[in-house]
Amino acid sequence: MIPEYRLTAKNVRQQTMSTLTEHLTLQAHGYRCTTEMVLDVILKASAERSSIEAACQDLVGVAGSNTVREYLNASLKVVQLREQEAEMNAALAASIPRTMKREGIELAIDLHDEPFYGKRPELLAVTCRGKAKKGSTHFIRLASAYVIWRQVRLTLAIHYVLPGEDKLTVLQALLTRLKTLQFTFGVLYLDKAFAAGPIIGYLTQIKQPTVIACPIRGKRAGTRALCQGRKSHRTDYTFTDGTLANLALVATLVPNKTGKRRRKWLAYIVIQLPWKPQKIYARYRRRFGIECSYRSMRQVRAHTTSRNPALRFFLLAVGLVLVNTWVFLRWEFARLIAPGPRRVDPRRFRFHRFTRLLIRAVEALYGSVMSIHTHVLPESVIY
Repeated sequence: MIPEYRLTAKNVRQQTMSTLTEHLTLQAHGYRCTTEMVLDVILKASAERSSIEAACQDLVGVAGSNTVREYLNASLKVVQLREQEAEMNAALAASIPRTMKREGIELAIDLHDEPFYGKRPELLAVTCRGKAKKGSTHFIRLASAYVIWRQVRLTLAIHYVLPGEDKLTVLQALLTRLKTLQFTFGVLYLDKAFAAGPIIGYLTQIKQPTVIACPIRGKRAGTRALCQGRKSHRTDYTFTDGTLANLALVATLVPNKTGKRRRKWLAYIVIQLPWKPQKIYARYRRRFGIECSYRSMRQVRAHTTSRNPALRFFLLAVGLVLVNTWVFLRWEFARLIAPGPRRVDPRRFRFHRFTRLLIRAVEALYGSVMSIHTHVLPESVIY
């Protein structure tokens, strides 16, 4: 007979809290406010996609929001961003399952931008410029490395991107972090933001199998000139900076607004891989899982209008730690009892259930507001 147990909201909070407290140096030693209380407020605000102010007002037994923010601002300083980054990387790695292999892993790397609306020069000094999005051209930029292994998808390395850093430096920082975790890479998937000569040259030099999305530019010349015929193909191409690369041109058919299918070309820079274009196209689609990790992170990102960029980086990283914790718990406790390799039942422990259990555990610990003050007798109005 198969035994049955329960993964409780308390267990979910304990796992999340232990991951954060073990690796973060965040400290709060007030007569009422403790480090655990500050982290609980952040967990509730993150899981609810609310603010620290809203979380404090909703919990009965916690300190005021101003007190919590004072401790956060005192612990999270811009000059210590790299130290914070290292702590968050350690917290992310805490969710690696013991059974996960580390050789020949598939890896996706991407950049994520969060709009920033501050105007003070010292704040803009740690934001990156980009195309206008959501009313801003300045962004808190985060680079992340996302590993793909069976039904486990984990963000295991992040890098806070600061102004002036080139893409090659960012890529090397992420790869170095994963190598310290003893990962070796099978295939590396990169977004078109990394389609640059120095990166192509570096990956070719170290003989790292890679697929990089390549933007198609020009009207008749450039990479547009390679999009000819009706069949997918591979060819060599020299970019304007002199970089020689092998390109896979994939012809796809997509419907337009009228429903008629038209040909759309996709280009990929291929390094150290003998795959045919259609296989490159199919395997590169696995990279879009990293976009799902960002969407999940946005579901557990606390909102803030703080002028402290270090706090904004911190809340983004906490969101990724929460996603990793959920992936780990789902892998360990939502397995299917069936012969063959271990598999996960995705319906048993969905991400929404994880966030709700986390919220309920925090509310059970501190108590939540169940009423408001009023000068009208409720029974005189409510029937």
